[in-house]
Amino acid sequence: MRDFTFISADSSVDPDQMIYEVTALNELETLYETTGQSPWIDNLSRAWINSGRIEELKEMGVRGLTSNPTIFANAISNSDSYDKEYFALIKETDTKSAYWRMACGDVTAAADVLMEIYQSSGRNDGFVSIEVDPELAHDTQGTIDAAQWLWDSIGRENLMIKIPATVEGIPAITEVLSRGISVNVTLIFALDRYKMVMDAHIKGIYKAREQNRNLGSISSVASFFVSRVDTKLDPILKSLGPHGESLMGRAAVAQAQAAYLAHTARYQQADWTRLSSVGAKLQRPLWASTSTKNPSYPDLLYVETLIAPNTVNTMPESTLLAFVDHGHAEIKVPDFARNSNEVLTAIKEAGIDLKKITSELETEGVASFANSFHDLLAALEKKKHLT
Repeated sequence: MRDFTFISADSSVDPDQMIYEVTALNELETLYETTGQSPWIDNLSRAWINSGRIEELKEMGVRGLTSNPTIFANAISNSDSYDKEYFALIKETDTKSAYWRMACGDVTAAADVLMEIYQSSGRNDGFVSIEVDPELAHDTQGTIDAAQWLWDSIGRENLMIKIPATVEGIPAITEVLSRGISVNVTLIFALDRYKMVMDAHIKGIYKAREQNRNLGSISSVASFFVSRVDTKLDPILKSLGPHGESLMGRAAVAQAQAAYLAHTARYQQADWTRLSSVGAKLQRPLWASTSTKNPSYPDLLYVETLIAPNTVNTMPESTLLAFVDHGHAEIKVPDFARNSNEVLTAIKEAGIDLKKITSELETEGVASFANSFHDLLAALEKKKHLT
């Protein structure tokens, strides 16, 4: 893998001064090879494993895979692919334990398919993510214990444990990383919270070094949720008249761009560069929730506007295939500072409290995943009585 680092004419982080070394290829491989952004896919199911679909996506250029409670709920509740295993498991354990056995089995199988990418990329890609029990979002120790259990149960180096970026999740991120476990920090909606996530990552890697762990084997991404910001904010902007309407569909990208600039600045600081010099891996921003929810917006709005080195975009299959069909891989970092400053300033001047909006989004995101988990367990419990 080529290391996409930026070179600045001075010690500042002005994106207009960043120079990148790139070469040209095609389709999804172009995105990775010429811009340094890794395309991952946001889906997983037993059907994908059994049909070889994950192998096909890997050949297409997909470099990683993410899952969440909603994805597993859809996969298990809407398919009979799990029935045989579930009916066997339920004879010896409870519904919740049976679910975790099945989910871990899927993740293990997917990780085995992507292990080749993990090894050939120098342990930078080829990851599969699984989330801790969403009911633990506000339980620090419970999250730590669940992460350790998942890591031990699945036993694959190219596994990432997803931990939500709640206030209670922040110290869990540090502790789990310090144990040598790779982490995908999820449900990040706010810039202030993202800065806490980066600090938690660096603190965790410092603790891992103190314990003489192999820093090169600890990876992390920070999943910044994108499209949901516009979905939440657009109705408010529309109510403000023409000026508000002119900002519709722009806040999510602007905030994500600002997050990338914050990432660039944070990982140039001395505490991180000392760790980097002894083999520590950068925590990459990951753009999540990148399908376009508003049909009047371009289908690749949350993909093409956020192409930057050392980032990941995890796309649902429809968005990924749209990019293969008509996407254009071009680094957009020089636009980030101007656009993010312009849009976020205008939103503030319009009297909108973005911190309040993103706080609500976090609460809704945690609740949504928990509800999906509850619905899944209820569906499995109902299915149990069909045996």
